[in-house]
Amino acid sequence: MEIIKNFVDNIHNGDYKRNYRIPVIQEETLIFPGGRRTRSLNGEWNFSVDQYDNCLRAKWFLEQEINDEGRSVPLDYAFDDWEKIKVPGVWNLAKPEYFYYEGPAVYSRRFSLEEENKGRVFLQFGAVSYEARIFLNGTFLGIHKGGSTPFSLEITAHLKAENRLIVVADNTRRKEQIPSENTDWFLYGGIYRDVSLLFVPNVYIKNMKVSLVNRETGAIEVKALIESEKKLTDHTLTFLIPELNIEETVPVSGDGTFTKIVHAQNLSLWSPENPKRYDVILTLKEKGEAKDEVTDVIGLRTIETRDGKILLNGRSIFLRGACLHEETENHGKAVTKEDIREAFQRAKKMNCNFLRLAHYPHTQWVSEIADEEGILLWEEIPVYWWIDFSNPQTLNDARNQLSELISRDFNRASVIIWSVGNENPDTDDRYHFMKYLAETAKEKDPSRLISAACLVDSVNLRIADRLESHLDVIGFNEYYGWYDPDYEKLTEILNGSKPEKPVIISEFGADGYHSENKTGKNVRGSEEEQEEIYKKQVEMFGKTEYIQGTAPWILYDYRTPKRLGAYQKGYNIKGLVTADRKREKPAFEVMKKFYEEVRENEGNDERIV
Repeated sequence: MEIIKNFVDNIHNGDYKRNYRIPVIQEETLIFPGGRRTRSLNGEWNFSVDQYDNCLRAKWFLEQEINDEGRSVPLDYAFDDWEKIKVPGVWNLAKPEYFYYEGPAVYSRRFSLEEENKGRVFLQFGAVSYEARIFLNGTFLGIHKGGSTPFSLEITAHLKAENRLIVVADNTRRKEQIPSENTDWFLYGGIYRDVSLLFVPNVYIKNMKVSLVNRETGAIEVKALIESEKKLTDHTLTFLIPELNIEETVPVSGDGTFTKIVHAQNLSLWSPENPKRYDVILTLKEKGEAKDEVTDVIGLRTIETRDGKILLNGRSIFLRGACLHEETENHGKAVTKEDIREAFQRAKKMNCNFLRLAHYPHTQWVSEIADEEGILLWEEIPVYWWIDFSNPQTLNDARNQLSELISRDFNRASVIIWSVGNENPDTDDRYHFMKYLAETAKEKDPSRLISAACLVDSVNLRIADRLESHLDVIGFNEYYGWYDPDYEKLTEILNGSKPEKPVIISEFGADGYHSENKTGKNVRGSEEEQEEIYKKQVEMFGKTEYIQGTAPWILYDYRTPKRLGAYQKGYNIKGLVTADRKREKPAFEVMKKFYEEVRENEGNDERIV
């Protein structure tokens, strides 16, 4: 081996990331948060962009002010003197010069832990875009990939009375990532969801999953996993739903798994019209003494398909929806609960009962509030357009994001569809990639429907995609009247297709700009033309029996660097409402009226299938 006498690691080492590739933080380390003792780490953090990745190259996280010879050395960083930035938040909106920045950035904060802790402590992140490398007190703890899903990691062994936490967040677009290099939304960066410490005992409940498996008998399945470093012998789990007078105690198996079917009398099923929820409690006991407890508030309902229909609680339902990005002009992706409730109220004003969350997992607040408000959800991972379908690393990334999403939102009644992708080319590699994801989703959660937003077969003008055989619901994206002005093609597609499964028109629409000086239905991209396109679209939908839901693109205008036309100016302006959320476009009224008619017809059909 050649010895290079003047090698300087931080400037000559081209493979400097080699030491930061493992451990990879994945779904297996997630901890169920409900009812836990937590401590928020939100607030002001020290921050700096790190364009050359020097925190990793030069190991800033070690904070070595003295060299091996005992002499003081100069530092190229000053964690505690850096500017402050809000967490959760996106760096793009913190300062104008950060708006288009993509790359690594360093977050740092101190926190004390003076109270005695006899159990275990975990760090919980709601989401960091896209790669997140975590350092605590000079030790690299792991890397998480995926900019929209939660992750946890244990920090018990590394804690001190005073602690330095560093997060290197990197939103660089890469070919092998999910999503890949080319998207049609703004790629915000930063720690943009909650960060907290989570405290658990040495033996604790790692997860709890509750679902209604038979509405006729009121059968509710409860699954849990107990984490322990030794075999469990004298432990029991007690599951309670106080309002339903359910209390069941069962011994925990030696490997920590727990499965129990309980039966509810006079169960009120969750639905958009009746978003009833129940408090549930799961308590871990050792020799009769309570050791750990988790809680949740859960709606109970069934969702299935039969004879080309979507059935909620056994009753046919038409999904009156819209697509929604996780974005506001003021907060970017760091949306607030107020932002979410505002979007839900706007959707309800349009007579919606359903939202497609595009094109990545939104904050868990969305599904929690949807449970309260009675909004049905389609949740999706960003297997978007073209990605590296032949790369096993990319497949593992997609599988993990899907798994983290399912683990997080399993107990949310509002979530009825897991989507494994959007507008992908029907290649062999893509087919095997997404087939695996569909099978993974069904294995992890057989209680929900699986879908994907597919493109039309533009050669044969049919709804046709090899992936359909692995889906419960077919998503169909089309923009006839806009990208292809020929409506006759849509007529031929709808009349000539004979799908055996229900179809949701998961995207349709057109640009809609407002101009005082130049308007009219003959002007490309005007609100008037958008309105005319919507009228023609919904007329055809109403004549097509197998269409069981629609989700126009999109509820609000939103930022995207791909849209640089004279009226777009960095925004996708296909929204039914302007980006500032202040003005509804004429097409909004078209959908409102269409959904009102659908709802009235649905109300006349009292059949339960």
